Amino acid sequence: MPAMASLAPNPMEAALAEMTLDEVEALAVTRLQDAGAVAAQAGPVARSIRLAERDGVRSHGLMYLPIYAEHLTCGKVDGRAVPHLSQPRPGAVVVDAAHGFAHPAIDLGLPALIEAARAQGIAAMTLHRSYNCGILGHHAERIAEAGLIGLCFTHAPASIAPVGGRVPVIGTNPFALAVPDGAGGVPFVLDQSASVVAKSEVILRGRKGEALPEGWALDRKGRPTTDPDAALRGSMLPSGGAKGFGAGLMVEVLASALSGAVASRDASPFSGPDGGPPATGQCFIAIDTAAFAPDFATRILALAQAIEAQEGARLPGARRKAARARTATAGATVDDALAGRIGFQKN
Repeated sequence: MPAMASLAPNPMEAALAEMTLDEVEALAVTRLQDAGAVAAQAGPVARSIRLAERDGVRSHGLMYLPIYAEHLTCGKVDGRAVPHLSQPRPGAVVVDAAHGFAHPAIDLGLPALIEAARAQGIAAMTLHRSYNCGILGHHAERIAEAGLIGLCFTHAPASIAPVGGRVPVIGTNPFALAVPDGAGGVPFVLDQSASVVAKSEVILRGRKGEALPEGWALDRKGRPTTDPDAALRGSMLPSGGAKGFGAGLMVEVLASALSGAVASRDASPFSGPDGGPPATGQCFIAIDTAAFAPDFATRILALAQAIEAQEGARLPGARRKAARARTATAGATVDDALAGRIGFQKN
């Protein structure tokens, strides 16, 4: 799935309870298995939901669980899929997700990608017949925690028209960059999509009956709209105009064309039961900095310090790190509406 805006709990929503992260993950596993996923498919997805709640990115956490379950029951995701890995060349890793969830396919391929990058200096992994991969930055972060630069791309069903046009041809198409600090840490994670705002935010506004801010979307006739439903039938606007569309086009080349996945314009939606499996793709690149710049970590830490030293400035991903500290003790907020959708009841 494309990268999403961090959604803080709405104080106007009635909070039912606070869930611990263990409860979040356990509930997600149960609901996914009830919907038809085997443990090998449900486990990685449930963990991604846990990490989304940990980081305060609610749009990719429990809020998305009913969609995952719906897609299992309607056949958009094969809950019994077994991903397959091949390595046609030393620096090339290819994973067929077999129309299952992206997460177990990524789990299968990452060790081979990391090993190849350490051996070759740089390596790439593509996935096809895949699906929404959750928070893209989490996958880049895993590569960086292994001491490598992680550069990740994932495309999505079409929702952005080219500048001057009105028919969507690319998705929100996020990319993510995570860098290592040479000591097992990750100074920052850049995770952004090609659109002005995440599509999930438009869906959430529509669910709440709220209008969109101007400048977020166009309707089907190419006219600016603040109506979430009209926006979902029309086009999201690219961030930065032509430059944002260009970034999304780059992702389309790498995550769709290079991976051999279905093009964004032909992929079925990541929401709702219509269409068969989306069959989208991902592309992950891992770079061993020691092969290029032995003092890379020193350079990155100096860069990070130059940003953080400025009053009011923050590194990409700083809000997510702050959310981790809060949820470690407070847990995840579950309001009445969400609790009903996921079947959660506090003992």
